[in-house]
Amino acid sequence: MTQHPGQIEIEALKEALEQKGFPESIPSFCAEQAARYGDAIAADYFQDGIRLTYKALHERSNRIAQNLLDRGLRKGAHIAVMLPNGSGSTLLWFAIMKLGAVIVPINTAYRGKELDYIVNQSDAQALIIAEQFLSAVGEMEHLPEEIMSPIVVQDNDLGLLETGGNLEEFDPGYPVVATDLASLQYTSGTTGFPKGCMLSQDYWLVLSHSIAQVHRHYGNSRLFFWAPFFYMDGQWSFLSSMAIGGTAIIAKKMSLTKFLDWIRENNAHYCVLPEPLLKAVPPSEGDRDIPLKFVHCFGWRPATRAAAEERFNLVARDSFGMTEVGPAIICPHNSAEKLELNTCGIAAPYRQTRVVNDAGIECASGEVGELQIRGRAIMQGYYKKPEANASAFDGDWFNTGDLFTKDADGYHRIVGRKKEMIKRAGENISAKEVEATIAQAAEIAEVAAIAVPDEMRREEVMVLVKMTDGNGPDQLPPEQVKAQAESLAPFKRPRYIAYVDEFPRTATNKIAKAKITQDDLSGPAFDCQSMQPVTDSELEKLLS
Repeated sequence: MTQHPGQIEIEALKEALEQKGFPESIPSFCAEQAARYGDAIAADYFQDGIRLTYKALHERSNRIAQNLLDRGLRKGAHIAVMLPNGSGSTLLWFAIMKLGAVIVPINTAYRGKELDYIVNQSDAQALIIAEQFLSAVGEMEHLPEEIMSPIVVQDNDLGLLETGGNLEEFDPGYPVVATDLASLQYTSGTTGFPKGCMLSQDYWLVLSHSIAQVHRHYGNSRLFFWAPFFYMDGQWSFLSSMAIGGTAIIAKKMSLTKFLDWIRENNAHYCVLPEPLLKAVPPSEGDRDIPLKFVHCFGWRPATRAAAEERFNLVARDSFGMTEVGPAIICPHNSAEKLELNTCGIAAPYRQTRVVNDAGIECASGEVGELQIRGRAIMQGYYKKPEANASAFDGDWFNTGDLFTKDADGYHRIVGRKKEMIKRAGENISAKEVEATIAQAAEIAEVAAIAVPDEMRREEVMVLVKMTDGNGPDQLPPEQVKAQAESLAPFKRPRYIAYVDEFPRTATNKIAKAKITQDDLSGPAFDCQSMQPVTDSELEKLLS
């Protein structure tokens, strides 16, 4: 059978990856790159005017690792970290890896309830936090005794953790290897609060080196990143840049209006291109001269991807991955006609995929089913979640909860979600967590949180509320429903609120969210930004 050109391309990437091999661990990877690239710039935090060379990254993270060791933190210790994007968050990540400890990155938007859950569920033995986030600690219900005194730093200044002189080598006194647990990466799931994905050092090596091969293919050496470092996107992005000896240009946070200027000023060859930019920033004569060579366009429609390629004179490709499995599917340069089918590509190096029906039987080509993934160094499981682990795995296959088709050439197309997840501006939001938080009001009988379309953020959160008998919107107006969500991080809070007398139901009496229409509402819906009613035409678009 003749291979599709894209398959040949991915096979070449795999072969090159095999020939290069993998470092033994994150500590050895950092040391090898420091020896190889020395005074070359590894990270440029251009807004802060701070640059880290490969040598400085290695030696400074060694000093921090030694400081943490002196504080009694050793291999296996769980260390929670809540820092904004910056040099400190990067240095601390490597220091904890070198210690053989387990980093627990925390979303800086989290408030007390969410912070309380993650710190306690992760069994954190230390909390390193930027001063500007301390108010969330004060809102926690229970701070573990061992971290009653968090290590507080100013923004990204880790001076208090960088003690001693030059430290070219760091030896904790025990081995740190690729199979060691390296991080608990919390990801929003379908059963309420986030689950901690147990990720090994090898997970990060496989992920970063696989993406590095893509950068080599396009000749990228200056890579622009804006994803927060508490998310796996920020982490794999930086590691993939290190793997090619490139320079990671790192923004504090996203700005659509400044984005293209940043790309030009920093001569960036690669980025994850935010789709809203195409509408937010009008085309200009200089767009085709932008230095970008290749961009990831996650989840874009074929026409939008093609428009970006034409406007900016670059290659744009989708892909698919999850915190649980890292890189799963890569879209080759030579995808040809497959691009018009909205493909996200074929299986990445060290990954196998299959699409199965409800009986667990592999689907025929083109048939819709759930995507399953297996391979080297996918997650070891969800931390202290035996029931979730039992349902997440089918033998050694991970159940993604996403509906896909897979064609005869191995190309995948995502069809929809089997799981209840809302993705707002790239942030995963558990519908059940939003529902459980709002349903705490005594006047509310049931809540359904659903994703509704939004031009800028792709999806927004809408909550539909059924009141208890004898209560109506007058007893709990939208302002008070909105207030119920104040304990959630801002990105999880609903944009729209509506009331229903009754929900459409499944045969097992569950709320049939896909069947909710405008006719089910008992009154007007409200926009939480203005607290004004949503017009009938707007509501029709939201619920169509």
